[in-house]
Amino acid sequence: MPRFIAFLRAINVGGRTVTMAALRVHFEALPLVNVETFIASGNVIFEAESRDPAALERRIESHLFNALGYEVSTFLRTDVEIAAITHYRPFTERDMASAVAFNVAFVAEPLDAAASQRVAAFKTDIDDFHVHGREVYWLCRKKQSDSTFSNKVFEKAIEMRATFRGMNTIKNLAARFPLTAFAATLPREKG
Repeated sequence: MPRFIAFLRAINVGGRTVTMAALRVHFEALPLVNVETFIASGNVIFEAESRDPAALERRIESHLFNALGYEVSTFLRTDVEIAAITHYRPFTERDMASAVAFNVAFVAEPLDAAASQRVAAFKTDIDDFHVHGREVYWLCRKKQSDSTFSNKVFEKAIEMRATFRGMNTIKNLAARFPLTAFAATLPREKG
């Protein structure tokens, strides 16, 4: 059964509080199995028989809207995809090591060329961006509060919903799963 991680937008921000115990109950009601939450910012790990992530996202969003009374955009990635994100190098090692903040935005679909160009236009001395598939990497060289960039500005530019997580959160999630699934996707050396 595939393992998914749901990154939920609008959980425990803006005065909307949902306990992690309640969030687990909502996911188990779908029914999804082996449900666990990871820190209180809307990260849910689970297994599902469905192999259609888009349909599963819609099902979760619909259930959460009915249960909570507001829209909760949901972005699913498999454990293999999370491992790949942690191994991807969108910036130089030096830039990543010196960054004050390094975040990943999750979106539902890869950005088209026009949206990618609008993201590139946000680049400043403080902020740098890299678009790769359904993720956008944001490197911030100073405190995020010194940046003019925000999730609201980002969503307006790309004309779709997104949610950000710190790379440390992504790495900690990846560390929970054996890398054998990810290693199987890497090309084998000829020898």
